[in-house]
Amino acid sequence: MSKFIALVSGFGWHVQDLSRAAGVLNVDFQAIPFPQLTSRVGGQFPDVKAGAIPLAQADGVLVRMMPPGSLEQVVFRMDALHRLVALGIPVLNPPGAIEASVDKYLALARIEANGLPVAETWVGERADDALEAFRSLGEDVVVKPLFGSEGRGLVRVSDFEVARRVFHALERIGAVLYLQKYIPNEGFDLRVFVLGNRVLGAIRRYAPKGDWRTNVSVGGRAEAFRPEPEIEELATRAARAVGARMAGVDLLPNRQGELVVLEVNAVPGWRALSQSTGVDVASEILADLRDACR
Repeated sequence: MSKFIALVSGFGWHVQDLSRAAGVLNVDFQAIPFPQLTSRVGGQFPDVKAGAIPLAQADGVLVRMMPPGSLEQVVFRMDALHRLVALGIPVLNPPGAIEASVDKYLALARIEANGLPVAETWVGERADDALEAFRSLGEDVVVKPLFGSEGRGLVRVSDFEVARRVFHALERIGAVLYLQKYIPNEGFDLRVFVLGNRVLGAIRRYAPKGDWRTNVSVGGRAEAFRPEPEIEELATRAARAVGARMAGVDLLPNRQGELVVLEVNAVPGWRALSQSTGVDVASEILADLRDACR
């Protein structure tokens, strides 16, 4: 029987769904919070453990969600994942993919370097520089945190005085200013779930009335969507650009129907996807990890 460990930030719906899927597939599955990671280097018994479990004894490790932490804590967690990869333990997603995708700037740069269309974006540290960029981007931008997901911390700014206040406030707290040109659209985007080299499923996400954000976590509405081959290719190439075997790829069609890649999430949720499409995503993820062990 395959033994899988999920490193998690809590025991919510996604972990429960993985536990259910493990029963369906007859695999040994255990979820352990990231803060329980320990490692020993040198001596007789070098190892990486999750709680009391030596991870070298696991057939695979799934990174479900990393909780907030200090810089040192996050760096240690990533170091431990890199060490598991060096020991030959399959990790989904690999730490390099997580590092690349969690950093929106790095991910977008890699996606563009692979010849894929991206939203025009400016990144910097000084508010005055950001104001110049605001003008050059047409004075209508989405300000995003460099690290973040589920629509949290996103602000659309289309007024110069508001932009000045927002940018200076972000500068004062030591934030990186990440400005993405707002792309007029029909009120929806696409979330494409990539697993391996295939698209497992896709949804359209519609913004709630009075909002422009489509994230289901902030009230967006999801419906099943069957992507055309060119959309599948764009999504799988974007996932590969950041080294992700599993990814939620966000694509935005403009009013002319042209697509750009907004971002790639290497620790994607799937609740809306499963509910909208009927795909048993959790079982597919565990099956993919099982196949990687062979």
